Amino acid sequence: MIAAIERSGKGAAGPLSPDMLRRMHGYWRAANYLSVGQIYLRANPLLDRPLEIGDVKTRLLGHWGTTPGLNLIYVHLNRLIVEHDLDMIAVIGPGHGGPGIVANTYLEGSYTETYPAIERSRGGMDRLFRQFSWPGGIPSHVAPETPGSIHEGGELGYSLAHAYGAAFDNPDLIVACVIGDGEAETGALAASWHSNKFLNPPRDGAVLPILHLNGFKIANPTVLARIGREELTELMHGYGHEPFFVTGDDPDIVHQSLAATLDTVLERIRAIQATARNGLPDNGRPRWPMIVLETPKGWTGPKVVDGKPVQGTWRAHQVPIADFTDPEHLRQLEQWLLSYRADELFDPSGKFREEYASLAPTGHRRMGSNPHANGGALLRPLALPDFRDHAVTVPEAGGVKAAATAVLGDFLRETMALNLDAANFRLFGPDETASNRLQAVYDVTGKAWMAETAAVDEHLDRNGRVMEVLSEHLCQGWLEGYLLTGRHGLFSCYEAFVHIVDSMLNQHAKWLKVSDGIPWRRPIASLNYLLTSHVWRQDHNGLSHQDPGFIDHVANKTAGVARIYLPPDANCLLSVADHCLRSRNYVNVIVAGKQPEWQWLGIDDAVRHCTAGAGVWNFASDAGEPDVVMACAGDVPTLETMAAVMLLRENIPNIRIRVVNVVDLMVLQPQSEHPHGLDDRAFEALFTVDRPVIFAFHGYPSLVHKLTYKRPNHANIHVRGFKEEGTTTTPFDMVVLNDLDRYRLALDAVERVPRLRHLIPNARAQYWTAIERHKLYIAEHGDDLPEINDWRWIR
Repeated sequence: MIAAIERSGKGAAGPLSPDMLRRMHGYWRAANYLSVGQIYLRANPLLDRPLEIGDVKTRLLGHWGTTPGLNLIYVHLNRLIVEHDLDMIAVIGPGHGGPGIVANTYLEGSYTETYPAIERSRGGMDRLFRQFSWPGGIPSHVAPETPGSIHEGGELGYSLAHAYGAAFDNPDLIVACVIGDGEAETGALAASWHSNKFLNPPRDGAVLPILHLNGFKIANPTVLARIGREELTELMHGYGHEPFFVTGDDPDIVHQSLAATLDTVLERIRAIQATARNGLPDNGRPRWPMIVLETPKGWTGPKVVDGKPVQGTWRAHQVPIADFTDPEHLRQLEQWLLSYRADELFDPSGKFREEYASLAPTGHRRMGSNPHANGGALLRPLALPDFRDHAVTVPEAGGVKAAATAVLGDFLRETMALNLDAANFRLFGPDETASNRLQAVYDVTGKAWMAETAAVDEHLDRNGRVMEVLSEHLCQGWLEGYLLTGRHGLFSCYEAFVHIVDSMLNQHAKWLKVSDGIPWRRPIASLNYLLTSHVWRQDHNGLSHQDPGFIDHVANKTAGVARIYLPPDANCLLSVADHCLRSRNYVNVIVAGKQPEWQWLGIDDAVRHCTAGAGVWNFASDAGEPDVVMACAGDVPTLETMAAVMLLRENIPNIRIRVVNVVDLMVLQPQSEHPHGLDDRAFEALFTVDRPVIFAFHGYPSLVHKLTYKRPNHANIHVRGFKEEGTTTTPFDMVVLNDLDRYRLALDAVERVPRLRHLIPNARAQYWTAIERHKLYIAEHGDDLPEINDWRWIR
């Protein structure tokens, strides 16, 4: 059934009694008044005297257009919560709706409880207004500072994915998600409608999408507002939703219509859940309800300014009245504020009158105080197996091969098993779990799936805890919502394509940075990435799949948040993964290969090495002061470095080499720049003060230089890494193309050790002979030389 609930005629009937309608309308007026006050006023909060230019902020920052609609929705959700004792949070997608949500949390009391200086009084209201978009105050959008929020306002495209992430494994929670019609034009949001195919009614909560259709973006109409009712209905129906329409600009009619619609959709949600949870006949995947709310942009604001229409147009988007050099504008602002009749809503002391205040929920039922919106308050430690039980036995360095991510898959299988009852851990990935060798998790759980199935399908399971969908945006959004409401997870992705979520990572990292300075925001589980199928082993897929730049992106984030790990083998990967899954409030990026590679460290040595973050590999190094430091970070760079060391010793028996491996990339920075940074003495103990350092690096070489530019001996650090040379080729040819191969590294060492200068001509000749032989062989055989494929470490 496709439904549209609308009313026509003055005083249309509905579920609200005349007194309830009056009080809810008053509550909405109060929220609107506080919203306008935040945008404009620095003094005279109750308009006890005529408005003066000195009462108005010099810099007007904020957005009005979406705010009255958000206020309307909040007031009506409050009624639903109170009447049905609902556990509900709201995710606010429209950009810069901060004044409305701040206003509503202030009216319900949760804001004052969070910030006691903002009392529910004249003085508190004055401070509430003044702090908004003010230096040292609060942003104009919904932000970490806003009680009840898990979503940054203006983070367009991700609200619905966040809402579903919050609902997973929260069976009693309803997440109301307000989606701006501008936001609805983004690709991420368009994909997010499909999240209903992954929501399992027996074990998950519900998401109520509310598409706020007010017609305009910053300067243009919105697409969904201009495609017509029939086409929009078909679109929502095609996404698997049952749409309900609430339309109008008459407050009484809209109040009644929205109240009736919310009653109806709550009844539908409860019916879906009852059917799924009580063993009633199953009619297949449910069609979840959603609401399309069509109201004017900038509703209740000025209709015309300077002879131009404002309300219901794009001009209402930000600050409808902006230039106060014109006295008429000051008069218009005063009339706008007076239209809300604040004296009826607040007593002379500035307190919200009880007849209206009593409409709000109490305690944790208030959306500004719901603990799900402060997920660290609900966070339970993740039950983790002893990673040592999954370690690879390494009788000697380079003595055995293993696929690092497959080893990690066994660890994750046990992690999943230990947390099935707690329902607080999920694995997320864009259709790549098995490709990334993590398929061992399927031994204990399947892939969440509520759509149709076929006989050829494998591991699809309505109760599955592996979230696979071919959208990195959805994986990231679901995981963020899951983490922000107090659970744990891991996002596994091909390294080259994790860039799709660069902007999402930006916002989450900023959220964590700001939250770290907010005492009432409790730490949440870290956002953990496993990047595999990485640049050096995407030889078969070609240049499009070869990009290690995500770690550069993360390295730019604040030092209090960003962590980057490049484990050289499976045991180091286990140690790092265990650490990351236990951590809080970080963005952890782990880069590890999935192909079988030589293993270097036993588990105890791996733990010590990862704890230090970097260290000398004594088994491969010469005692005393070295001629050259051969450094490496990443599994393939480590392999090529070890092979280069062997070549050097074969050709120059008296050369003294120190091998340094870096696992935690941030140790390269000084301690003044990053808490993981080595102090200068420790850095010098690894890299010396004056010897050449040949650094084989997983990513772009410039990142190592950026991290070490303040370090002693930086001038002697020579970095080899990816330089955007790639194609469909062999694994070894990938490193040759980028000058990261063993022959190039060995030549670099000879060229930079002063006492070996006389060997340079011969070394260069040997290098070019080796490269030519390699090129001729792969052209003829399509595979690497036997001496490359069969190489192993020997000391």
